Amino acid sequence: MATYSKKIMGKEIGDAMVYAEPHTPNGKMLKPVKMTDPNKQSAEETTPSSGSKRVSAGDPGRDDVKTTGIETRGNGCATKGRIARGPMC
Repeated sequence: MATYSKKIMGKEIGDAMVYAEPHTPNGKMLKPVKMTDPNKQSAEETTPSSGSKRVSAGDPGRDDVKTTGIETRGNGCATKGRIARGPMC
């Protein structure tokens, strides 16, 4: 008999997924829920429970995000926000 749980002083320690499959309080198994990106839904697919849309943040899943730029002047001891990535005229 394999034991997947870890008990310390009579209490289960760790992630519940290790020792119990997702289920309801009365023991019925749950079906996985497929989540979709709210920004990629059409107006007909959007519901009040769809989640909030990112207006100006863009798509965080993109692979072509610009990470280079020039370091701006006058930052003092700032450690964040020192790189300018827009068009430099």
